Amino acid sequence: MSKLYEKYQKLKKEKPSNLYLFKSGIFYIFLEDDAEKMSSFLNLKLTNLNETVLKCGFPINNLNKYSDLIKKGGYELQIVDSATEKVHSSADYILNNDIKNFLQKLSTINTNELSIREAYSIIEDIQKQAKEFTKDF
Repeated sequence: MSKLYEKYQKLKKEKPSNLYLFKSGIFYIFLEDDAEKMSSFLNLKLTNLNETVLKCGFPINNLNKYSDLIKKGGYELQIVDSATEKVHSSADYILNNDIKNFLQKLSTINTNELSIREAYSIIEDIQKQAKEFTKDF
């Protein structure tokens, strides 16, 4: 039995009504009952994780799209980062992920090579992104 499936079973015992989405490499996947439900609801292909466990999923760059659909469908989604095994609400996970990606992008800017126009453009982008991050506070 895989660690992913063991974690899924433990979480489902604690809160069976929640959907659990696991980050696994470059994909997010649902397992077993959650996979069957979301395969039908989101029109995702249902496949096998192993001989006995069903899964369905989507690439990581589609997280916002699918989490919005799941939320609109009235489902409670929890995201499990397989690397850390931490469970997050979808809103917290997406916000943290967006902030992390934004900071990584900022860290690659070589300020010594920027023109004044480029610097102002970056400042405008930062302000726009900051407003997006804080709109729900």
